[in-house]
Amino acid sequence: MSNLILYNYDLDEGCYRVRLLLSILKLPYEAIAIDMEPGREHQQPHMLALNPTGSLPILRDGDLTLFGTEAILAYLTRAYDKTGQWLPLDPVEFGQIQQWLGFSQGHLHHAVQARHQALFTPEGATTGDRAAARRAFRIMDDHMTLQQIDGAEFFVGETPTIADIALVASFALSRDFGQDHDEFPALRRWLRRVRKLGGFMTMPGIPDYH
Repeated sequence: MSNLILYNYDLDEGCYRVRLLLSILKLPYEAIAIDMEPGREHQQPHMLALNPTGSLPILRDGDLTLFGTEAILAYLTRAYDKTGQWLPLDPVEFGQIQQWLGFSQGHLHHAVQARHQALFTPEGATTGDRAAARRAFRIMDDHMTLQQIDGAEFFVGETPTIADIALVASFALSRDFGQDHDEFPALRRWLRRVRKLGGFMTMPGIPDYH
C-alpha cells in the first residue's frame, strides 16, 4: 500500500500535473476526490487544516503534507526519481528548470484563471486573462522554436524534466477558453512529443494532434 495520498479534483490542472508525474514515475497513490466545483470543499475547515491557502493539489507522504503544484513536483522527483532526469543536479539545468517552474506559477496563472472562468462561470473567460495567457504562450512558443532549431525537443535540454510537466497542462487545456493552437506551431510539436512519453495520461480537454 502506497503512502502517497493525493487530494484531487479531476478537472483541476494543478492536480493533473501531479497525476501526470505520478503516472510517468509509475508511483502508486491513493486519490481522495475533493468537490472543488461546485462544492468548494477545498476551502472548508478540514481542508484548510491541510493547506491554509485553500487550494489544490495537496500531497501527503507519510507524515509529510505538501501543497503547491511546483513544490509537489520537485519533492516527488527528489524523493522517487532514481534516474535524476526529471530534476537534474547540474546547476545550469537546475536553474533553468526553476525558471520555468516560476513561469508556470506566475505567468500561466492567467491561463488557469481563463479556463476556470470558461468552465465554471456564466460570463466566461475575461479578455484580460485570455490576452495575458496568449502572451505567455507566445513566450513559450518562441523558446521552443529556438530549442527545436537546436535539436532539443523539451524546454530544458534534450530530455523531459518537471519543467515540461509544469508547463504542458496550461497550453494543452487552453482550447477550453478558445485559444487557437495553430498560432503556436512549436508548442504543438512539443505537445505531440510530450504525449509520447511513457506513462503519459490525458484528461478531458487535451487534444490529440495528428
